[in-house]
Amino acid sequence: MTEGSPKSIYDFTVKDILGNEVPLSNFRGKVLLIVNVASKCGLTDSNYKELNVLYEKYKDQGFEILAFPCNQFLWQEPGTNEEIQQTVCTRFKAEFPVFEKIDVNGDSAAPLYKFLKSEKAGFLGNAIKHHLFSLRKTYKICWVPLEHRGY
Repeated sequence: MTEGSPKSIYDFTVKDILGNEVPLSNFRGKVLLIVNVASKCGLTDSNYKELNVLYEKYKDQGFEILAFPCNQFLWQEPGTNEEIQQTVCTRFKAEFPVFEKIDVNGDSAAPLYKFLKSEKAGFLGNAIKHHLFSLRKTYKICWVPLEHRGY
């Protein structure tokens, strides 16, 4: 890692779905599920339902879901940030933080995702394969930064 490069996720600032800057240091000490999402996927209803259940169950115990919409997987998140925010809040009733639409793979990948993939590549390598999430079956690489381990 070069001088001045991020050493943890808490060194990043990201934009929420409304365009406000959010330092990830605000989430220090919490268990995080950082997940890319889409609102036009066939499994979106069940995915958001399961994420909502998970968040409701553990949010008071220091758990946060940080959702990043992404259109890189079969173009299943084509809307603007405003359209995504409307859909996520009204249709899916997400109470966890949703951030601006980003890329998670390739040269245009968001710096946070580049960092996560470089630090903790999964058994499938460092490219994210899909944006599906299920409590019963995980289809993507997810990271849970544990501060006491230095991530």
